[in-house]
Amino acid sequence: MRVLFLTGAGVSAESGIPTFRGKDGYWRNLDPTKLATPEAFEKNPKLVWEWYRERRQRIRDARPNAAHGAIVKLAQHANEFLLVTQNVDDLHARAGLAREKMVQIHGDIFVTRCSRCDFEQEQEQEHEHEHEHEPENIPKCPRCDALMRPGVVWFGEQLPWTELERIENYLGREVCDLVIVAGTTATFGYIIDWALRVSRGGGELIEVNPEETPLSQFATRLVREPAAIALPKLVDQFISQTQR
Repeated sequence: MRVLFLTGAGVSAESGIPTFRGKDGYWRNLDPTKLATPEAFEKNPKLVWEWYRERRQRIRDARPNAAHGAIVKLAQHANEFLLVTQNVDDLHARAGLAREKMVQIHGDIFVTRCSRCDFEQEQEQEHEHEHEHEPENIPKCPRCDALMRPGVVWFGEQLPWTELERIENYLGREVCDLVIVAGTTATFGYIIDWALRVSRGGGELIEVNPEETPLSQFATRLVREPAAIALPKLVDQFISQTQR
């Protein structure tokens, strides 16, 4: 069984990480879609860093949920597996999913990279705690002295080419039997495109989402439940079917 799995913010929301959409995502009455932009960083890097430090802390305090666990189980069972997640948190990794089976298409919140040159570093969590309560502390690049920024893809920015290439290679190598799309509003065209490439190749397309999305009309199966409830059942079903 060859599987493509696409996840969005709904999967992390069930671990208590707010999505950008809806009032829950607001921070100090500010719209996150206005903060997660290169323009916001240029205008007020201190404010953007305060927000990202709080988000990092919230993610550290969160735990992977049953959906993350079910995805790991499916990955271990499938012959070939690739998860493409829009989530910048580390919950899929902390649930036990191997890095080589995962693409974080919108980047990694725990990476800090230079806003000018190509220098980047994994954030050492203990080290960052020392500076957590110093809001004035905007990290500077040790190489070129420009401001450092979170290693995420902001609205209006290009997706990382190396990660896109990994997805293209996976989809181009041979057809997938199954694509599951969970916890995403599927508002980005590329998410729909990857899912449809699997279904056009003859694979099953399952959407797991309590609400309708632009992808719903193309799904061969709709599961109108939150991912943490639906995915453990769904994955167990698949495993028992393939073991027959």
